[in-house]
Amino acid sequence: MKSIKQQKIDPITSQVIRGALENIAIEMGHKLARMSYSSIIRESEDFGCALVDMNIQQLCESTQSTPLQSGPIPGYVRGILKIFEERGEEFYPGDVIMHNSTYHGASHGPDIGICVPVFYQDELIGFSVTTAHHLDIGALTPGSCGIVDAVDAYAEGLQFKAIKVYEKGVKNRFIWNILRDNIRASDMVVGDIEAQIAAAKIGADRYVELIEKYSLVTVLAASEDLMKYSETMLRNEIEKLPNGTYYAEGFVDGYLDSDDVHKKDLKIAVTVTIDGSDISIDLTGTSPQVDRPINMPFEGTVDCAIYLTLRSILLDSNTFGHIPQNSGLIRPITITAPKGTICNPIFPAPTIARFCPGNIVASTLMKALGQVVPNQISAGVGNLKVVSYSGLKDEDYWVFMDIMEGSYGGRSGMNGMDAVDTLYANTRNNPIEDIESHYPLRVTRYELRNEACAAGQWRGGIGSIKEMTFLEDGSVSLEADGHKHAPWGFAGGEDGYVGAVTLNAGTEREKHLPSMVPNTTMKKGDTLLLTGPSGGGYGNPFEREPEQVLADVIDEFITIEMAEKEYGVAITEHLTIDQEKTTALRS
Repeated sequence: MKSIKQQKIDPITSQVIRGALENIAIEMGHKLARMSYSSIIRESEDFGCALVDMNIQQLCESTQSTPLQSGPIPGYVRGILKIFEERGEEFYPGDVIMHNSTYHGASHGPDIGICVPVFYQDELIGFSVTTAHHLDIGALTPGSCGIVDAVDAYAEGLQFKAIKVYEKGVKNRFIWNILRDNIRASDMVVGDIEAQIAAAKIGADRYVELIEKYSLVTVLAASEDLMKYSETMLRNEIEKLPNGTYYAEGFVDGYLDSDDVHKKDLKIAVTVTIDGSDISIDLTGTSPQVDRPINMPFEGTVDCAIYLTLRSILLDSNTFGHIPQNSGLIRPITITAPKGTICNPIFPAPTIARFCPGNIVASTLMKALGQVVPNQISAGVGNLKVVSYSGLKDEDYWVFMDIMEGSYGGRSGMNGMDAVDTLYANTRNNPIEDIESHYPLRVTRYELRNEACAAGQWRGGIGSIKEMTFLEDGSVSLEADGHKHAPWGFAGGEDGYVGAVTLNAGTEREKHLPSMVPNTTMKKGDTLLLTGPSGGGYGNPFEREPEQVLADVIDEFITIEMAEKEYGVAITEHLTIDQEKTTALRS
């Protein structure tokens, strides 16, 4: 794009354009959700929509998006530009590019990006991009998660490196034939890709309409003004922190049933350095990469986990209100990770199961920040489970992916949130009615855990229990975490509770499974019982108000015995507080 002289812009026009940009992304998100076929996009909203300028700066993102979908979008565009430059390819009006290379900016293989170049007066001015999780990309087993035994990137499914599925408006039918011939449940997956294309085209059209109304110079000036505002807000908060270096480490379960010690108990090391209004995150000391897909793309997963955590803690929306979500928020942040570690693997190391370890990166960063801003973090979070259910119906596959929620740790002044997606996930719960009406599955149990509530002045969030029954023969695979390493307690709070997975619980065929389970055959009537971890407690439990402890007993979160032992609160069999005994216990 030709150099455009930067102009000053008044704050009112800047805010009007901010609203217009954000509404473009929101419209893209609504259209994508409504046009999609799969529940992971339609119900869980596991997608992203954003506009990117020619400097690869994100201008806006859809509010329905998950941070792990919208956040990587500039990286997708960088990867596409790099590949185009290497191949000598060019962008033309009417082009649509498909991209999912995890070593060129993508979050992981199933998160396919659709990029539409935006032209104005025959000049390339930016990109409209959608990303979404797809339920199969032709890997060695059904579903696009739980492929936990892949040895390299080639075993994880089809790799699309900046492929034009439309060129100058003409459909590349060879590519579409390859998609349909190599992907299970292809009608659903291809339908979702076409929905992405339609939403990205809507974004491109709306962006041009905005430019036609205000001029390209004005829109770019407003965009830069908004990015400077977001950057300044974050820098102001970083400057309030004491300069210094702060360290924490966390652990990923890995492959607990493996005989190889290098595949389990994987360490995440985080060193935070604060210098004025700049903050750097160094992941040196993290475990080496492994030949299983628990590695994480540095750009697309690791960086997004860090950006999201810093932005959430330092610019909490309840305190600061609306902050424009754009590339200005990453300018004060520097991230480094040694090549060859699980946080920066070398191709072709597999990465498809990067979801849960990425949450540990975020949680460990939060633990390090607890030394600086103890009142702004939560205790350790209960991690998520990603479960892929599948089966054959005649000659066609059905595939369903369920993201089972985790839980937050306690926070200063607030209990941890129960049974909710954590950190960079932010997907919606998939309704039981939707599951049972589309797939041969029955949800036979779905509730909060009892007696698994981490003690603290502010108790930890409680994990959930979900039991699924197969109504027909099928298979299941799982990627999860938190079955060995409990969420950490903070400031005197107790550690949380680990999760579990049990096959055919309560029967003579009961079997306890690890947190990473490759594709496993299930027979009609087989059940899978999933138990989510509970978050850590925050603060000294003996400082929790006795009335709150009593409420937890009444709600059956804890027992009378736990109240006395963990909180020093004596509760009678009639569910009243024995004040005299409580005073004695606490003294």
